[in-house]
Amino acid sequence: MVYEKPLPVINEDNAPYWEYCRSHELRMQKCTDCGYVRFPVSIVCPKCNSMAAEWTPLSGKGRVYSYVVYHMAYHPSYKGDIPYIVAIIQLDEGPRMESNITDCKTEDVRIDMPVEVYFDDVTEDISLPKFRPAA
Repeated sequence: MVYEKPLPVINEDNAPYWEYCRSHELRMQKCTDCGYVRFPVSIVCPKCNSMAAEWTPLSGKGRVYSYVVYHMAYHPSYKGDIPYIVAIIQLDEGPRMESNITDCKTEDVRIDMPVEVYFDDVTEDISLPKFRPAA
């Protein structure tokens, strides 16, 4: 089966992030000068303007910061997924990221609900980080 949904655009800056995702690891940039963990990927730390960073492993645990339940497909490839949940996840290490919440009824998702990451291997080269309720 061919994956028909939009895929991320991979470039020189974000390639390491997607390589880690492919290995089912959630890693984000951590400034080696001030310790700030950042997402999305950037070449400069938004806190101290340093260009020094390392890819640090994260726990993959967090909480739902905000969410929306889509009842309409805004792209034809999502038609079979209706309704589906898109959320902002507040990761335990600090950054927030947008993703889907799965394995959860739409009426059961809540603000501050504990979640954990898993990786959906959508193509041979792309694994998307998604979240489900924490066990």
